[in-house]
Amino acid sequence: MTQASSADVSKLRIDRTQGLVVRRRHRRWTVVLLLVLLAAAAGGWFALQPRVVPVTTAAVVTTQPSQQYVVLNATGYVVAQRKASIASKATGRLEWLGVAEGSRVKAGEVIARLDNRDVRAQADSAQANVLAARAGLEQALAEERDAAQVLRRNQDLQAKGFVSAATVDAAKARVDRAAAAVGSARAGIVAAEAAARNAQVAVDYTLIRAPFDGVILSKSANVGDLVTPFSSAADSKGAVVTMADMATLEVEADVSESSLSKVKVGQPAEITLDALPDMRFRGRISRMVPTVDRAKATVMTKVQFEAIDPRVLPEMSAKVSFLSREVGAEQQQPRLAVNPDTLVQRDGRQVLLVVREGGQAVEVPVVTGESIGDLVVVRGAVRSGDKAVVKPAADLTTGTRTRPAGK
Repeated sequence: MTQASSADVSKLRIDRTQGLVVRRRHRRWTVVLLLVLLAAAAGGWFALQPRVVPVTTAAVVTTQPSQQYVVLNATGYVVAQRKASIASKATGRLEWLGVAEGSRVKAGEVIARLDNRDVRAQADSAQANVLAARAGLEQALAEERDAAQVLRRNQDLQAKGFVSAATVDAAKARVDRAAAAVGSARAGIVAAEAAARNAQVAVDYTLIRAPFDGVILSKSANVGDLVTPFSSAADSKGAVVTMADMATLEVEADVSESSLSKVKVGQPAEITLDALPDMRFRGRISRMVPTVDRAKATVMTKVQFEAIDPRVLPEMSAKVSFLSREVGAEQQQPRLAVNPDTLVQRDGRQVLLVVREGGQAVEVPVVTGESIGDLVVVRGAVRSGDKAVVKPAADLTTGTRTRPAGK
């Protein structure tokens, strides 16, 4: 009886392994359900994101119609054809300097002066000698007149028999001496005036004048410096200032000897300066130096400006475009141009698909103009440097996000 009861009790124990299996199955399905929900959410989020289209772009550029007539390009520098280093023929200490860099001067204008007290004193002395010589001439003339009058009186008295022939002869000799004295006085005046001019030249040597109309480029000496003609003394200066005639500015450009057949004297050209990149100046080949530089195999070509801008300065670097024909001011005005493959027809109008900040495409209506080389001139709400989509797809519209192709 006791053994039977024990067996029955052992059958009444709870099997806990079945509950564990059920719980594990519930967890597995929960995880699967969560993964499915996450995938669905990710898919929905991705579907709601704006579409990013890879595109190829071309820049809107600034160009000039005159560029289509360019046959050759060259580089060079602006050079003044009339330029001088102004010095003095005299030696002395610089006492006064009346100009500075950038000063405009006229031909003959005194721009500096050396200490000239000694030569001015000599010039004053020479001028006084001239006055003394002229006074001597007046005295000689008075003596000549008196001698001539005495001679006439004695000749009258001789005719009446009141004076002898010897008296008349003495009067004639006096007249001759007086005439010789007049000639000597006149020669003395000439000599005195020559000496005065020589002394004045010495004074002028101490006055440094502008040889032509121009602009002071630099100064090499200051007040108090010793100036000598050849700058041979220690701590002395030769040139006081350097000046140039701005009306003679030209561009000296080197043309390869292999390209000489493309240029000739009188040929029109267009000049651009690195200092004034937005300006274009019309020019013309004025002359070509008749020799070849062996080292560079080039010929120096000089291009003169048709009109010189006051902002153009010597030694500016320049680029010269030699043209096949004359161009007017209108053809030198900048134009916006694009690759023709960027133009599309939308709703009966020409548009560009311009990529703005953030990569969004924007339709910009434009009006097309003439062709310049491989580009087409456009007018509209575009700027130089804008990126326009090349061959845009039909479904590429305003607001579409883009990215560069290949990235």
